Amino acid sequence: MFITVKDLHKDFKLGKNSISILKGINLSIEQGEMVALLGPSGSGKSTFLNVLGGLVPPTSGEILIRDFRISDMTENELCLFRREHLGFIFQSYNLISTMTAIENVALALTFAGVKKDIRLKKAKEALEIVGLLDRMEHKPNELSGGQQQRVSIARALVNHPEIILADEPTGNLDSKTSADIMEMITKLNREDNQTFVIVTHDPEVSKYCTKVIHMCDGLIESWEDQR
Repeated sequence: MFITVKDLHKDFKLGKNSISILKGINLSIEQGEMVALLGPSGSGKSTFLNVLGGLVPPTSGEILIRDFRISDMTENELCLFRREHLGFIFQSYNLISTMTAIENVALALTFAGVKKDIRLKKAKEALEIVGLLDRMEHKPNELSGGQQQRVSIARALVNHPEIILADEPTGNLDSKTSADIMEMITKLNREDNQTFVIVTHDPEVSKYCTKVIHMCDGLIESWEDQR
């Protein structure tokens, strides 16, 4: 199995108290799947995505991605793993306002030590994939919400990661733009066999996915295969 999660727990300290957010998640994902994590606010979806991506350490449990046991990695090992294997898409886009679209996309390669000319070439290619080549010199405030999310997707794609984790990627977009973004993500999934795990509260988004996992109160309530 490509991704395996076993008995995953995550607690947060709040003063002297401990709050349990994830209460024993067990999950398997095959390579190339497009998985939706669906559930109400507070169900643990985003926390699970952050733990899966190595952004937040688990309290207990195990996460295996291929042969990598990321739940046991040091912070330095996680940084390297994220850089080489993962891409992230956020609801708030997380673009740097003073940088152009191509500079925002190329930034992901800067941390990998890629030379400037190669960074810009790869960033340009990624922006072409998401249909924004003609906006590559525009800054975020000169782009629509949908265009900013496309830049965010290009940034996630530029390293050609095996896995892309998306937290409410259409949450700030209207229904037409949301559909366009999901059509593009589906196309990338099919053409490049990239694995997507998408947090959403929108059932319309989940319709594009091959598997839908319903979360509630820190647990997987049910799941359905849509292939």
